[in-house]
Amino acid sequence: MVDWQNNRIASALAHENPTVMVEMASGFACFGDTQFLPGYCVLLPKREVASLNDLTLAERSSFLTDMSCIGDAILASTDSIRINYDILGNTDAFLHAHIFPRYTWEIEARLKKPVWLYDASHWVDETYAYNDQQHGAIRTAIMNYLKGNA
Repeated sequence: MVDWQNNRIASALAHENPTVMVEMASGFACFGDTQFLPGYCVLLPKREVASLNDLTLAERSSFLTDMSCIGDAILASTDSIRINYDILGNTDAFLHAHIFPRYTWEIEARLKKPVWLYDASHWVDETYAYNDQQHGAIRTAIMNYLKGNA
């Protein structure tokens, strides 16, 4: 059994990653560990690579299309006003795409800036951790949208 948090891609491939909602053409649509922006998701590729450039052109196209489809699902499942997409690979040295919903209730100055400028505690504070009772309906709505459109 793979420790899913130590290798999220291998655990997704082994069907042991509990954040996976749907397998898509290019990878796995995952619900975020933290939900300070409700509906936050991550797209993991089907193979472990360091960056988008390590994929073939066809794989890149598929990955970016799947990323935008997750954004569509978030927009359809939440009252978010737009989606921010981020592919960084600075902290976790494997390809993954962050898909962040943005909301009118965010502080206006913060809404105009990258999500990464939120206080670092938002990523580890249990207050924002995924909780099925609090976030399960959004997760289910996103998953159902993707199953119907994946």
